[in-house]
Amino acid sequence: MVATPRDDLFLLRRRPPQEKLVDQGFRLLSVVLASLVGLVLAGILLTVLWGSRDAAMRFGLQFLVVSDWDPAGDTYGAFTAIYGTIVSSVLALLIAVPLGVGTAIFITENLIPLRIRQTVGLMVELLAAIPSVVLGLWAIFVMEPFLRPILELLHQTLGWLPFFSTVPQGPGMAPAVLILVVMILPIITAISRDSLQQVPPELRQAAYGVGTTRWDAILRVILPAAVSGITGGVMLALGRAMGETMAVTMIIGNSNNFSWSLLAPGNTIASMLANQFGEADGFQVSALMYAALILMLLTLLVNVLAQWVVRRLSLKYA
Repeated sequence: MVATPRDDLFLLRRRPPQEKLVDQGFRLLSVVLASLVGLVLAGILLTVLWGSRDAAMRFGLQFLVVSDWDPAGDTYGAFTAIYGTIVSSVLALLIAVPLGVGTAIFITENLIPLRIRQTVGLMVELLAAIPSVVLGLWAIFVMEPFLRPILELLHQTLGWLPFFSTVPQGPGMAPAVLILVVMILPIITAISRDSLQQVPPELRQAAYGVGTTRWDAILRVILPAAVSGITGGVMLALGRAMGETMAVTMIIGNSNNFSWSLLAPGNTIASMLANQFGEADGFQVSALMYAALILMLLTLLVNVLAQWVVRRLSLKYA
């Protein structure tokens, strides 16, 4: 009797009980591990909420717009740290995105010999592996002294603007922005490179087939096709910049005195937590927990925005 294709399909569908048991066990393990991630996140959120309840009840939303931070008088406001967190992250992103995407194009689009592209890619990966404390030391002893004459020139030329109104005297917001650029550049470059490499080669060939130049193909075809992945990487880098602690703490100046100037010392929420939590006592702990809750909400907002942007761009360029 000759077996028909339907009989073969039926035989293929019959699986031993052991395999079914393995599948069920793997499914159960996946559910447990995924649930653990959610439980850990919920536990962190509940801990921060419980710890911040006293400060939240006392200050309310005024905590967001007041810059006074006086542990001796139990008067707290996180506006300086919130301003520093947002400004330093956004400015770092504005500088790092063109550099990161440009480096990714440089690596993936055969603009230079293969050996040089591999060397640049390796250097980017090594940059991502450097510990943040090492970058902070480099910022203190190398980058900041090198930048000080440039920042002084900016103050002399553009000192009439609020953002350059103070004399640079060492650590400040501007060096912190630049060290954040160094830290998030590998993230943007790596994710942009992977996104560009995932673009189907048929799109490139089709663009060249209709007579476009290489740069027209890159700007009008390849980048739009990879824009959702690149945007996801950019938003991921923004979240990293907002939560970066050690390198920024070492170079930003850690001042709670509010100033619009990028040349003056400043603070971020992560730096404030790192500096003060170890010695905090009493009501100050609740105020720091409240600041930590604000940082969590900011990063959550960034992630939600990233998901929305990536989804919209995926639908637009699908």
